[in-house]
Amino acid sequence: MTAGNPRPPQALSALVAGLNATGVVWIFALTFLICADIVARTVFDSPIAGVTEMVSLSLVASVFLQLAHAVLHERLMRVEMFIGPLERSRPVAASAWRAVFALVALSLLLAMALGTWPDFVGAWRSSEFAGVEGIFTIAVWPIKLLILVGCAVSAVVLVVRFVRSDAHAVTAREPHRWLVASAAALAVAGVALLWTGDVEPRTVGVAMIVLVVISIVLGLPIAFSLLLAGFLGLGLLKHDFAIAGRTLALAADGTVSDYVFATVPLFVLMGLFVNVSDVGRDAFRAAQTIFGRIHGGLGVATVAANAVFAAITGISIAAAAIFTKIAVPEMVRQGYTPKFAVGLTAGSSLLGMLIPPSLLLIIYGVLAEVSIGALFRAAVIPGLLLAFAFAVGVVLMAWLRPSFVGNVRRDARVEGSGALGVFLGLAPVVTLIVLVLGGIYGGVFTPTEAGAAGALGAMAIALIKRRLTWAKLWQVMGETGQVSVSILFLIIAASTFSRMLTLTELPQDMAAFMSGTGLGLFGFLAAYLVLLLVLGMLLDSTSIMLIMLPLALPVATALGVNLVWFGVVTTIAIEIGLLTPPFGLSVYVIKASMNDPTMTLATIFRGAFPFVLITLAVTILLMVFPQITLVLLG
Repeated sequence: MTAGNPRPPQALSALVAGLNATGVVWIFALTFLICADIVARTVFDSPIAGVTEMVSLSLVASVFLQLAHAVLHERLMRVEMFIGPLERSRPVAASAWRAVFALVALSLLLAMALGTWPDFVGAWRSSEFAGVEGIFTIAVWPIKLLILVGCAVSAVVLVVRFVRSDAHAVTAREPHRWLVASAAALAVAGVALLWTGDVEPRTVGVAMIVLVVISIVLGLPIAFSLLLAGFLGLGLLKHDFAIAGRTLALAADGTVSDYVFATVPLFVLMGLFVNVSDVGRDAFRAAQTIFGRIHGGLGVATVAANAVFAAITGISIAAAAIFTKIAVPEMVRQGYTPKFAVGLTAGSSLLGMLIPPSLLLIIYGVLAEVSIGALFRAAVIPGLLLAFAFAVGVVLMAWLRPSFVGNVRRDARVEGSGALGVFLGLAPVVTLIVLVLGGIYGGVFTPTEAGAAGALGAMAIALIKRRLTWAKLWQVMGETGQVSVSILFLIIAASTFSRMLTLTELPQDMAAFMSGTGLGLFGFLAAYLVLLLVLGMLLDSTSIMLIMLPLALPVATALGVNLVWFGVVTTIAIEIGLLTPPFGLSVYVIKASMNDPTMTLATIFRGAFPFVLITLAVTILLMVFPQITLVLLG
């Protein structure tokens, strides 16, 4: 490891690994618990008592069991705009910044632990429980204890990082470390000024929004940036940082302690099992057989395969990684230019977050308190419309811009082509789609149950196809845990930030301002779209949604918009950011998956640009004609 990411002592590493393994297995076990409840309810008319409570508390436990591992291995999402180039050009200065980041995160975790301690003691002494007495009860003090343990072990990891990074910066006598100290002193002075002055709550809110933007750009993990702004803002508003610490504890304990949040790890697990089973490759071969004979048909096949894959995963990044290895080599072999091949793969990967089941729609539904089933139904037509627009764009570009697309061939045959090959390639996909979406739309499953059933079904397909070994199973479980903890901890942080903003009354002021300007709904949507596009250049999709919704939802509600339609529009607009520089997460995933030094990020961004324009056009179309989105809602 580098000086910026020092290796912890062996005993600490073993403890972190042990806690993480416990959390990984715990999440995986939820799949079988929920599926067992489905069978018991539907077959024997005897549901398992307490499943909702057990799953809800398990989510909190799993987050804090795996938090130290995520901190140690830097799995919490952050922006590399500043810290990445600094590490390459001034590694010692970057080490000093990392020391400051570690100190900030350490302080926040200690505040969260101190706020949780009274709750833990009270739950222990009073034998507090969840559930209904006489039917099912479960003690809550072990969960609060795990929050304390997770915060404490993560804090120890950060102490090691701070001590070693700071020592490295000091011993090197790097002059840039004084910039770090100056920035820290300036931040402390700013907080002191807000504390001592008679400052309006709205001023505190604006200052905290600025703090979030600056800390994210500098490279502090986004979750800790939101926690920092929420904690400082609450402390300044109440003039009591003890209350702010208690709010951190409440967010840690209560934010993701909801049955519906289990959809996050369950759909991630399903997507990773689908990845292991090579369903994406099978879908691509089937699509290649169907569309291979038309001009630009292999590009259309890539779009179609991405659309099918999206209907069983809900994660754009997974599609980008998979089809980079599957579609790009075949397209280049068939005469497509590498720039167009990677650009199309990046563009069509956006379908993963729009076509249901979409992880981003699930997060929106939870935060906006909107039916996830209604969001899924509403996203079907926009998702198919975007896929159709991509396919038409590919064909038109193949005819009109052959220099950009390449010397494409019409007859792209594959082994096992024909009706039987198409059937065998699509059968697993169709089975999962019917299981998950059919179960939700048919009223058989809740979205959470559909995620569990889909994960179990995807695992069964991987086993039947003999693609799942013990090593791959553990890899899937581990990756599910780390992706889930990064998202769920980010939601916890965003909850703290949202509570602070609510107290400042900024969201209410924004709603009143927009209502009074006379710009109306379309003026608000235009400004909202521009802001989402700008944020998309810097942040990942989940972070944008968690930051923007507390501000945008009150305005949308005041303007009387349909929140289901607003959720679909928000999702597709946010997804454009996956293709725009400098962040463009899908582009970075494709670059990493290719491992080709000749394929630069600039080349991939240029190849993806036509699909940015297509997605933007579809977004505007959905804004102008809401009925396209709402047609399936009746």
